[in-house]
Amino acid sequence: MTPILAATASTPAPFVAPHVEFGKLSPMLIVFGAATLSVLVEAFAPRAARYRVQVTLTLLALAAAFAAVIALHNVRTGVVAQGAVAIDKTTLFLQGTILVIAFIGTLVIAERRTEGGQDAFAAQGGSVPGSQQEREAIRAGWLTTEVYPLLLFSVGGMMLFPASNDLLTMFVALEVLSLPLYLVCGLARHRRLLSQEAALKYFLLGAFSSAFFLYGAALLYGYAGSVQLQQIAVAIHGNAHGSALLYAGVALLGMGLLFKVGAAPFHMWTPDVYQGAPTPITGFMAAATKIAAFGALVRVLDVALIGSADIWRPVIEGVAIITMVVGGVLALTQRDIKRMLAYSAILNAGYIIIALAATTTAGLAAVLFYLPVYGIAIVGAFAVVTLVRDSGGEATDLSRWAGLGKTAPVPAALLSIFLLAFAGIPFTSIFVGKFAVFQAALAGGAPQLVIVAVLASALAAFFYLRVVVVMFFSDPVPDGPTIANPSIAVKTALAVAALATIAMGVAPAALLHLSNVSAVLAR
Repeated sequence: MTPILAATASTPAPFVAPHVEFGKLSPMLIVFGAATLSVLVEAFAPRAARYRVQVTLTLLALAAAFAAVIALHNVRTGVVAQGAVAIDKTTLFLQGTILVIAFIGTLVIAERRTEGGQDAFAAQGGSVPGSQQEREAIRAGWLTTEVYPLLLFSVGGMMLFPASNDLLTMFVALEVLSLPLYLVCGLARHRRLLSQEAALKYFLLGAFSSAFFLYGAALLYGYAGSVQLQQIAVAIHGNAHGSALLYAGVALLGMGLLFKVGAAPFHMWTPDVYQGAPTPITGFMAAATKIAAFGALVRVLDVALIGSADIWRPVIEGVAIITMVVGGVLALTQRDIKRMLAYSAILNAGYIIIALAATTTAGLAAVLFYLPVYGIAIVGAFAVVTLVRDSGGEATDLSRWAGLGKTAPVPAALLSIFLLAFAGIPFTSIFVGKFAVFQAALAGGAPQLVIVAVLASALAAFFYLRVVVVMFFSDPVPDGPTIANPSIAVKTALAVAALATIAMGVAPAALLHLSNVSAVLAR
């Protein structure tokens, strides 16, 4: 027998089944399983029953996944799923935070009373705005319940994103969390064309992010010979002088992740997306997407690239400064509440990046504290925006909010609580978060970032307080907006968000302790 034939006839290597720790992956599996079941509900459940079934299934899945996260807090952590996923204290903290935000966000997304029995989404997402098909769907009272499986798939991707231990898994998670959001951004019931424009811009923004991320991952694979984060760290440690592949890979990978956190100058169309998307989705994205993206950025920088901190730390510091300046200055010029909150989100991303630049455990703990307190406050702020309405839907122009504190004191007071927290007023949660961030930056040797952050905070206080002044110290406008009477679900979401914002400012010790003990990454 010739050598070629002998090689062909040789016995193939036996297949070895991968070992997957399903118990440690259970929070994500619950969410993805519920998302799949939710798709089946869309396919087979009667249209009249879909809304109740989907809302109930979504809330139960998020609660069950959160219970699974709590059950894992004493489990031995480490790398699982053949090295693809890292289950550690930081992962569990971020996953729990995402689930809490998603639960509160779902309560707001499910609201129907603000639209006369409808929700915030188009009656039929595939219909052309203003078409006969759309008018017939509205008359029939249809609801776009596809939002809920899309939401669950996105939450599952968000949970996997900061848990990913290799760049390919991280890329898959990035796409899973992003693609559903591109769709739901274009489903606003009112101002359909603006909503569809927002969806297109978000898709293009996400395409840039994915392209940069994937190209950077390819270059780092060429440098390290592996996409696993620990192997990349080993390769960097063995080559102290670096190389062109390393520098280019770090730059492109960082750009891809900075797009997702909304940092300047990579923010581009973020304010347009926030303005055009359905407001409940905007609040969910502003909180949950940022939490997931910062979690992934922390894992990449502090696990894979910690040995090259001298390369990326000056760049990260520069990005933090640019982000705070852009977010603070441009927020001053905004007359639309949603756009103002969008630039506020950019500004707050700059604060979090300050803690990342510290490259210390204290910096990681500050990031972990800041993300939930900011996320809860921003979801609450956008929930208030959904209640202020006029004939064209939501009244988001600042001039329409004049005198709102006199005509609708409760919504105005709730929004004031969130705005004062964003401004960093003492005895609010974000004040404590800023203090933790600034303390970590000073300990990490970056006083210049703290100086810029303090100046940006002073600037931000002006445009936050301007809204409060307009609401409480201006006369109501003739034919002003009406205030929707929300359901118990939205009232619960607002009450939880407001109480948490105050409670974590007055008594932050429990969350500070939890963020400190959770600042542990599997390396």
